[in-house]
Amino acid sequence: MSETFTFAMGEFDAEFPTHFLYNKNHMWALPSVAPGQEISGDASQSSAEAKLRFRFGLTAYAVRLLQDVYFLEWIVEPLATLTSRMTIGSIESKKAESDLFSPIAGTLTAINDDVLQDPSLINADPYGAAWMIEIETTPEDASALLTSEQYAEHLIEAWQVAQRTIKGQANT
Repeated sequence: MSETFTFAMGEFDAEFPTHFLYNKNHMWALPSVAPGQEISGDASQSSAEAKLRFRFGLTAYAVRLLQDVYFLEWIVEPLATLTSRMTIGSIESKKAESDLFSPIAGTLTAINDDVLQDPSLINADPYGAAWMIEIETTPEDASALLTSEQYAEHLIEAWQVAQRTIKGQANT
């Protein structure tokens, strides 16, 4: 069983696997196997030609804020070149409708058709079956991903902003 860390969101505790990487847009990243390569999540490789591949999904924090995801749409297709923070799709839920942005620069290598057909998987299994996209990237671009410790620190500020927004005080 993997280790997790817990972040309190009011009355709700969100759990996060410590062996995952994260992005400030509340997506998790997990190394996946590129064809013909061994699995590696080492973002410190020195070769300019090295490529890393990661699967991405929404964190428990994002899922909790969205609540009951029921629609997911992509405006990009596999083999598209992505820039960091590029709009790549949209998501709708009980609480919100939002654009989805690329967590890192790279090449989109896969879209999870299962979660596209049944977005409720995001609610049921955010760190497993609900991976959404796979991106191949360079070690330099992958270095923008956060460790679980860095993400935990980011959540403190993000939660304060979310609470002000929920209470209608985003500009105070």
